[in-house]
Amino acid sequence: MIRFAFLRLLAPFLLALCPGMALAQGAPLTLDDVLRSSARSAPQIIEALARVRQTEGRALSAEGAFDTVFDVDGRSRVAGYYDGTIVEGRATRPLTTNGGYVYGGVRASRGSFPIYEDQAYTNRLGEAKVGALFALLRDRVVDERRTRRAIAATDIDVARFEAEMAAIGVQRRAVDSYQNWVAAGLRLRAYRDLLSLAERRRSAIARLVTLGARPEILLTENDQNLVRRRGLVLRAEQDLAGAANALSLYLRDEAGAPLIVSADRLPPDASALAGIARAPSIVPATERFDYRAILTRIDQATARLLLAENDLKPRLDLRGELGKDLGDTGLGGSSRTPLEAIVGFRFSVPLQNRAAKGRVAEARAEIDALDQRGRFLRDQIVVEVEAIVIAADGAERLASVAETERSLAERLAAAERRRFELGSGDFFLVNQREETANDARIRLIDAQARIASTRAELAAATADRAALGLTR
Repeated sequence: MIRFAFLRLLAPFLLALCPGMALAQGAPLTLDDVLRSSARSAPQIIEALARVRQTEGRALSAEGAFDTVFDVDGRSRVAGYYDGTIVEGRATRPLTTNGGYVYGGVRASRGSFPIYEDQAYTNRLGEAKVGALFALLRDRVVDERRTRRAIAATDIDVARFEAEMAAIGVQRRAVDSYQNWVAAGLRLRAYRDLLSLAERRRSAIARLVTLGARPEILLTENDQNLVRRRGLVLRAEQDLAGAANALSLYLRDEAGAPLIVSADRLPPDASALAGIARAPSIVPATERFDYRAILTRIDQATARLLLAENDLKPRLDLRGELGKDLGDTGLGGSSRTPLEAIVGFRFSVPLQNRAAKGRVAEARAEIDALDQRGRFLRDQIVVEVEAIVIAADGAERLASVAETERSLAERLAAAERRRFELGSGDFFLVNQREETANDARIRLIDAQARIASTRAELAAATADRAALGLTR
């Protein structure tokens, strides 16, 4: 029996290229093993999760616009006629529901100041002050800080949706790689069984030729058939080596290094080609992660539109402040002692504001484009799922026909082999029957592989995370 020589030759070369790569040996490899390994260690999934963390960092940075800021300012005249010194501490906190802010602080001064700095005087214990500014028109409902925070928060949602789609795509390809590997192994077994028939027949023919019961040319013809079947086995071994190499992208060890699975871990029968056994849970097109990402991007564009429309409004801000000097009267006099209340406003009107108008037009166009993209994606999902269902139905019917064909072909091949062994059969016909039966066996394997592929494709199209081995 010809061993899996190609993988043996290939493995040292791969191990030299990637020191972390090793041969995966042990019990028969299952689809669940591959899906768990891929979900845990696939670089594309890990990269997508890192991008989620990146957006979470940006969201935290956007929250920084609402941080309370404390600052201290002090100055003292070290030369000149006046010797005044003043120290002021102030804390400011932006409002989360308005474009304004609140503040409070303490100010204390010593010495004398020129008349044009008369406001620097305080009582001996200083002055305490609190105040607030409220936006009444522009920045009342939305402003740049709140818009940036909202967009950063929804960026996390978009990154999570994209991570889900990346994981689904990886798992979908992992299923295909596993099924291709199993199918390649089953094809190799079929060709080896076909070769084994010719090898056993050669011993029988050699004895008959020695006894003079058969012409020697028959042995030559069988040898020619043997060489051809060995060539089929070698090509099948090469295909299996290629499938094992492709599967190593998804089958990884605990450290994330790819594993080349050994041929000894092939499942014992074709039941491994069943693929995803559970029926996929059909979800509406609007629940697909890629469609939800588009809806989130529309929300972001809408937030930018509201901000641009906000910039078109006139500004009307209301200010209020309370101040009280404490302690004994200072050099500034007793006028500082009473409670001080100040109310003020600021009003401004943009006359042209073409920058804001341009942003409004840009945001509206973006919303229209995203809306059309979402509409097309909805239609595409419906068509895609329907096409997969049609393909799955066709694959199952083809598999049924292939099973019947294989059964009949194997019965014919067995009968013709028996006739040949009894001396009444034709060598050419028995070989043809065997190869026809083997071709039917290969077609059945291919049909079963197509069924598994369509099931995985349907699970991916319907975003069935559980079927693809993705658990929360």
